[in-house]
Amino acid sequence: MPSQKIETGHQDVVHDVVMDYYGKRLATASSDATIKIIGVSNSGSQHLATLSGHQGPVWQVAWAHPKFGSVLASCSYDGKVIIWKEGNQNEWTQSHVFSEHKSSVNSISWAPHELGLSLACGSSDGNISVFTARVDGSWETTRIDQAHPVGVTSVSWAPATAPGALVGSGLLEPVQKLVSGGCDNTVKVWKLYNGSWKMDCFPALHMHTDWVRDVAWAPNLGLPKSTIASASQDGTVIIWTVAKEGDQWEGKVLKDFKTPVWRVSWSLTGNILAVADGNNNVTLWKEAVDGEWQQVTTVEP
Repeated sequence: MPSQKIETGHQDVVHDVVMDYYGKRLATASSDATIKIIGVSNSGSQHLATLSGHQGPVWQVAWAHPKFGSVLASCSYDGKVIIWKEGNQNEWTQSHVFSEHKSSVNSISWAPHELGLSLACGSSDGNISVFTARVDGSWETTRIDQAHPVGVTSVSWAPATAPGALVGSGLLEPVQKLVSGGCDNTVKVWKLYNGSWKMDCFPALHMHTDWVRDVAWAPNLGLPKSTIASASQDGTVIIWTVAKEGDQWEGKVLKDFKTPVWRVSWSLTGNILAVADGNNNVTLWKEAVDGEWQQVTTVEP
């Protein structure tokens, strides 16, 4: 698809843009406290809906897997997380509002669909909450209290299949793990044991010298290792890898971008990493056979 410019219609800064599963619609989050749904096709884009319900800047939006219907989550400076459902086409309603957090909710991430409809949220209050839909329509909450006491900036789920596991073998219990980044400059890995979350990396992963702005766990698709990318205010992106359960994570600097790095995002196959930096550049990176990371391309703005 050729690149196209999309007018969002937002009145203020856009913080997040996420495409749905089928690549037909974008959801955008803005400081104007709204979310816009935009239809995209080769012939252009069209505004489909504006979702209003937050009282402050909306930092992130996330589409749930389509097997759960047309569902979108959003998080905001107002401390709220809203689950939106589309009933009739382009008619969205707030199906649930979570007000557990006492300050800004900075990041949200839907679990792999194999784990059910489950949303992790990271907040400036230092806590991570995980909301999971029950069959009767209610929600169950588990929490990681004081995950990063000075504030959680980002959360991302691990793939549901362990590294090296045969996809579809069906014998393994799905993995329930999260990675988080925070204002304490660290990256932490968490695992659900018997219904409660415990730290799964000792010590915390500490190579950044300033706030971690984003973390992203790579899809593994049968790859023999787990990989996490973290981006920081200090200008670096670090690739963290671990070969097998119980081993120590190892970090390697992808590059020093000499400007804060805002977001990292993996391709669906987990072999290409997109990096968005403070100079408005988006660069794509790929791991070479020798384990070194190379820049594939720059995305022209």
